Amino acid sequence: MDDYKKGMGQRIKSCRKYQRITQEEMAEMLGISVKHFSEVERGLTGLSVDNLIKLSSILGQSLDYLIKGETVKNPYESLLYNLQEMPVEKQKDMVELIRTGIRLAKTDTQVEHQV
Repeated sequence: MDDYKKGMGQRIKSCRKYQRITQEEMAEMLGISVKHFSEVERGLTGLSVDNLIKLSSILGQSLDYLIKGETVKNPYESLLYNLQEMPVEKQKDMVELIRTGIRLAKTDTQVEHQV
């Protein structure tokens, strides 16, 4: 059972460093001590479900990846999750961008069929 904590800690540390977030900053965002967060990254202890969800959002990673090292099998799940986490105005911009992409893809397909 402790093996998953070690792997999870390594993934958290790697993602945190990639985001250029210090342990102190992350601990503060999660409302836990730096010591506790350090122990999480070393695989000595875990996080509450609430803090795992917060961490997932902060790092932009799925819970499956952080906990088990598995990537999301369906890329649309990740897209939908990230859309839900965005402010409403950014959601509207992203939806418009997706609609534009769909229109362009349809136009390209129609042109190919005419040739």
